[in-house]
Amino acid sequence: MIKLKIKTGDTVRIIAGDHKGTEGKILTIDREKNKAIVEGANMVSKHEKPSAKNPQGGIVKKEAPLHISNLALIDSKSGETTRIGYEIRDGKKVRFSKKSNEVI
Repeated sequence: MIKLKIKTGDTVRIIAGDHKGTEGKILTIDREKNKAIVEGANMVSKHEKPSAKNPQGGIVKKEAPLHISNLALIDSKSGETTRIGYEIRDGKKVRFSKKSNEVI
């Protein structure tokens, strides 16, 4: 398992694949498979059986996981994609944007 530089709640841009260029927030991360679910991206149709929660059943649109290597964090200041670094500032380990050198 590799060290992930993105976290749940980060805004990312998809940089490869069918949904290249799409932006959204990370909803969940699967650390074992190195995949993340991005809000509103990589939508798939899933057939669901009727249940107590969904008595009608039918076809439901939902987000499918994307590999983390296809995601790039968006710098909040410039709106561009950026790489992430770690350093110790004021005695705390913090993530920072490599483009703007600003703490994330």
